[in-house]
Amino acid sequence: MKTRITLVNVAHELLAERLQPGDIAIDATVGNGYDTLFLAEQVGETGMVFGFDIQHAALQATQEKCQQANLQDRVSLIQTSHADMAKHVPEAQHGHVSAIMFNLGYLPGGDKTVITQTDSSLSALTAAIRLLSPHGLITLLAYPGHQGGDQETEQVSRWCEQLDNQQFNFDTHYSNTDSVSAPRLFVISKLN
Repeated sequence: MKTRITLVNVAHELLAERLQPGDIAIDATVGNGYDTLFLAEQVGETGMVFGFDIQHAALQATQEKCQQANLQDRVSLIQTSHADMAKHVPEAQHGHVSAIMFNLGYLPGGDKTVITQTDSSLSALTAAIRLLSPHGLITLLAYPGHQGGDQETEQVSRWCEQLDNQQFNFDTHYSNTDSVSAPRLFVISKLN
């Protein structure tokens, strides 16, 4: 049986190659907590993960997953927009964050009318590149197949394309389908 490789798997593989014990990482949109848990495992006992979400249910589900895995001591969950992440990451850590994950759209299993917004996502990306360490990595999964998702995906793509190629590499990965509504993974790496 052939194993299906998802864009989430691709993001995790890319980040696993970069993250080291003691690193600082951010889950900009914790959702159900799977990426937060993954990041917490990667940064080890001496690392830290900051997780953001506007929905209490998302933070609660994430907290439970981290407690079940006994990783809660290396995770700080904050109920706020991802656009405000720089306000909640200690200033001493600015420019030292090794990885930042975004998973846009809505909370799976939650209220599908509560979605990430284009303006706040672009503000969050601007904050993220300032927080990123040299050779740090941002992964962003965008879902054009839902209400508001097409516009958000298009604007994220345009934002990425305007990055200074002397400072950042940018790549887009597509799912195995030809559908225009298929998810896209944007990967941004800071060169130095």
